[in-house]
Amino acid sequence: MSNVVWTGTWVAERLGVELVGDEKLSDLLGLALRRNPKRAHLLVSNVLGKHVPQSPSVVYGHGFALGRRVRDLLGADECRAAVVLGYAETATGLGHCVADGVGLAPYLHSTRRPVPGVASAGGFEESHSHATSHLLLPENPDLLAGPGPLVLVDDEFSTGNTILNTIRDLHARYPRERYVVVALVDMRSAADMGRLDEFAREIGARVDLVTAASGTVRLPEGVLQKGQALVAEQEAAALSAPAGPAVLAARARARVRAARVTRVELGWPRGVPDGGRHGFTPGQRIRLDGALPALTARIAEALPDDARRVLVLGFEELMYAPLRLARELEQVVAAEVRYSTTTRSPVLALDDPGYAIRSRLVFPAHDNPGDGPGERYAYNVAGAGFDAVIAVVDSTADTPELHAVDGLLAQLAAHTRTVLLAVVPSYVPGRPSTERPSMLPEPLRGPAFSSYAPEDVGWLLQDLSDVTLEAPTEEREEAIQSGGAHYAESLPVEYQPSAHYQELFHAALDTSAARIAQAVGAVTELVLAERSPRPVLVSLARAGTPVGVLMRRWAQYRHGLDLPHYAVSIVRGRGIDANALRWLAAHHDPADVVFVDGWTGKGAITRELADAIREFEEAEGVTGFDPEIAVLADPGSCVRTYGTREDFLIPSACLNSTVSGLISRTVLRSDLVGEHDFHGAKFYRELAGSDVSVDFLDAVAARFPDVADAACAQAKELLAADRTPTWEGWGAVERISEEYGIHDVNLVKPGVGETTRVLLRRVPWKILARAGAGADLDHVRLLAEQRGVPVEEVAELPYTCVGLIHPKYTRGATGADGKSVTV
Repeated sequence: MSNVVWTGTWVAERLGVELVGDEKLSDLLGLALRRNPKRAHLLVSNVLGKHVPQSPSVVYGHGFALGRRVRDLLGADECRAAVVLGYAETATGLGHCVADGVGLAPYLHSTRRPVPGVASAGGFEESHSHATSHLLLPENPDLLAGPGPLVLVDDEFSTGNTILNTIRDLHARYPRERYVVVALVDMRSAADMGRLDEFAREIGARVDLVTAASGTVRLPEGVLQKGQALVAEQEAAALSAPAGPAVLAARARARVRAARVTRVELGWPRGVPDGGRHGFTPGQRIRLDGALPALTARIAEALPDDARRVLVLGFEELMYAPLRLARELEQVVAAEVRYSTTTRSPVLALDDPGYAIRSRLVFPAHDNPGDGPGERYAYNVAGAGFDAVIAVVDSTADTPELHAVDGLLAQLAAHTRTVLLAVVPSYVPGRPSTERPSMLPEPLRGPAFSSYAPEDVGWLLQDLSDVTLEAPTEEREEAIQSGGAHYAESLPVEYQPSAHYQELFHAALDTSAARIAQAVGAVTELVLAERSPRPVLVSLARAGTPVGVLMRRWAQYRHGLDLPHYAVSIVRGRGIDANALRWLAAHHDPADVVFVDGWTGKGAITRELADAIREFEEAEGVTGFDPEIAVLADPGSCVRTYGTREDFLIPSACLNSTVSGLISRTVLRSDLVGEHDFHGAKFYRELAGSDVSVDFLDAVAARFPDVADAACAQAKELLAADRTPTWEGWGAVERISEEYGIHDVNLVKPGVGETTRVLLRRVPWKILARAGAGADLDHVRLLAEQRGVPVEEVAELPYTCVGLIHPKYTRGATGADGKSVTV
């Protein structure tokens, strides 16, 4: 039997209040009293991080778990269209944790702080709260206007009035088909149980409820009056009691120590909001995730070495940022870390183990509130034995009142020997700025990003490794179809090759290494002769990147040149990453830049690059970039700079990330990639055991001495030849599209490399193989067999093979603009 006293015992015994329901309710909730004309008792959450200091991992974990349940309920597609809305002030942090669990949806919380210059998108009242007016102030005025689900998060769901009022108000302006209500506890009475279903029928929408526990509070007759009398009695007793020596000493220490607060400069990431008052996107969460270790390190360095018990104290609506800092701090310091926040809510404090609020600090409001000055509170801090308290406020609240002799910092100094102050800049929306950052980030390099050596390639990308972007192939095709989504907004699940397939790869590499080495040498010699004596290689991630590394190695082997090499993103229908071009123009002469890819198919990317470069130069006033791509193989006759025009197996086409430095295909999604960001990609560190990226490079480079003379001779022949593109590949694709009743060239993928991609990433319909094609197609035949795709031999085929996308998923197959195609 546990000797721990339930923190609702004192109230339950005196008022006859009963908490009934799930067994874990008493772990989640305690009881306290407050002076409130509508409800005298207060349910005090032990896991919310508001009134009761709690492990930040416990607080975050409860909200995140609820978010995961919402994600399971809605599915990934609906989550991507959803918005999560949390309630001020107690559920601003909980709602944000739920949004993190959902993972794909932006977050907004209501606020009681008017922000000059920011228009309200709505507002509502809270029926039982002491402070009722809620404002909705999203930076994006259309945030709540979409048709996707609205997820509403509060700490408890009791009468349901607050949430139903919100839905009613928003539904009148922005009707939608689905709402999800999320709360830590469902505490509805029997009388209120049917209201949610009735309300859903009334508005013609589905309304789901997700909670961690459920029960109810049984209130005896006259409990409000009895509770108010009990509050008055306890307050009078506290006022009449003389201040003891300990209290007087604490007040003296507060006066003396108020000036001894240590300020910690966090270095908050530029452009990341302090919370969800004006909206918070998944992309901003990723940026915060990346910055947290450095932010927390600065706090940890300021803590005393002998601190054993530490409190991170948030500020009213500012709950999420302090919680994330506290959770990170909990992982890196030996001290016990707890988290709670200050509040507007007046609650009776009573030092009894059976009562939820043991102590109370009172101090003046310090953020110039719109409703005027008043008292604010911090509960269960005094007497809790904290060696250090880290007060986290936003810059709006870093005022003289905060630092006054009766302010929060002085009150804290009376009860702990170390007070740290960390200020998060208040985010205030403004007009979108056209000013670009003065400096773009430096390229990512291995081994931190990719399994290539740092000198092999610099990736002009941002790291999205911590974001879940993968979806099963069929689901991904359907997701693109259903929302007209762009193919670059998600990733295919990385193909995990069987032992047999890996054997085919190594056999193909053994067979073709010399052939590839000769093509690498030939194309590099062409570049050096025609384009620039010291070119800047810029490969199109990711298929072009192994070729770019090999060309760099050839230049080093044959000419002693140490050529710079970068990888950039290009996306069909969206063009090349303009920020990457800006970086290149700032660091190199654009005339020296040579774009590199692995092979051509029908030439779509060749045309895309030419259009993108033209648009960039017109918009930026930068000239000199040559859109001509240098490729290893040009079976489609789309370019002038190539090593060969034969359609043969390049083993790097057989695999995905495991032959490309463990880097994913690139990602371009507005919530993850901002206006001034590089496109994104993931580093699949977990696949290191299957990585053959360096093996591939080494195997080809090892054949350079054997093919050097032949490669140089081939280059001389090419320099003398007419290499004008004929675009015969595009013509062949058009014919195949019509002959097979597809009527869209984007569903026809010609060449060994593109066919392999169809089998690895898409939903293939059939494979056309040139009659008599030999070992170059062994891996294609194996993949086709594994996926149940027929291979049809064709006598007259300009390519070794052609992959056709399955007509069943035609509307989900991506077209010329990268979106859905209807056939």
